[in-house]
Amino acid sequence: HFGAVGAQIQANSLVKVCGTSTCDIAVAPAIDKCIPGICGQVDGSVIPGMVGLEAGQSAFGDVYAWFKRLLGYVGELNLPVIEKEVATIPPGSTGVSALDWFNGRRTPYANQKLTGAIFGMNLGTTAPMVYRALLESTVFGARAIVDHFRSNGIQINKVIMTGGISRKSPLVMQMCADTFNLPVVVAACDQTCALGSAMFGAVAAGRYAKVEDAMNAMGAGFDAEYLPNPELVPVYEKMFQKYLEYGKMVEKETL
Repeated sequence: HFGAVGAQIQANSLVKVCGTSTCDIAVAPAIDKCIPGICGQVDGSVIPGMVGLEAGQSAFGDVYAWFKRLLGYVGELNLPVIEKEVATIPPGSTGVSALDWFNGRRTPYANQKLTGAIFGMNLGTTAPMVYRALLESTVFGARAIVDHFRSNGIQINKVIMTGGISRKSPLVMQMCADTFNLPVVVAACDQTCALGSAMFGAVAAGRYAKVEDAMNAMGAGFDAEYLPNPELVPVYEKMFQKYLEYGKMVEKETL
């Protein structure tokens, strides 16, 4: 929650801490209902006077790490090299799709019995094709959270990214912008939780009257912005719908 403040959260934005898993935080004015299927909803838990909402994914970077371990069993695997090749593959061109539930699903509607899956492979499928599908699956899992908030009346107009993946993978950040069809910005501060703690401390000490004032004065801003590519938005939309279909199939078969 302090990290969301350090990333200068505001109403109508979603702060997504992207690392091994994700923690997603949104804030909204007074809400007269409980939002179903998320991880927490507490009045004043992020910014006093607003309702803090928490969601997240059980695995994000951990999915990439699993792939590295799998293919690097007999030697070191260089993911950045593979990612460069992934970037040359047009989205939707491989026929390979994946589900990101390798550590279960946290949001929407937590279900730790669910498992990851890869679909559409054949003897011509390459490691970069599979890796691209895994990257896309984590992004689609993130899109499912954005859609869940929106379907429950929480407007999301911008996504603020922080954490290791946000700085290490411009490709994933652009995929997010294209899949969400929203601007994605990356917090300039590497330690947003520490910065958020300092902001709260400054308010508690009386240096600033409220958290919003501390965020405006102490915030580090953003050092990268990714805008949706209009040509790719419909491509990713079609792929996301397939992701949802595969998800329903796997969930139906999961006891």
